[in-house]
Amino acid sequence: MSEIGSDHKMPSLNHPNDYHFLLPRHIQMIDEALCSLGEYGEVRLVVEKGRLRFLITQKSYDTLKWYPGILVKDIEP
Repeated sequence: MSEIGSDHKMPSLNHPNDYHFLLPRHIQMIDEALCSLGEYGEVRLVVEKGRLRFLITQKSYDTLKWYPGILVKDIEP
């Protein structure tokens, strides 16, 4: 992994909303993606040309908790 550039600083405790990379809508999108995963899954952030470009979700299923129809139920809208 690469390090954050010197122009990107961590938000201070006095100003927790003082982010330099993520916009409020990015944070909302990440939170929504995390909520959509259920018990198991991953959220990947892809940065392209110094900007957050893609958010990728991957949902996983515990084979010990599987029952017929559970995978189809998660696919249907």
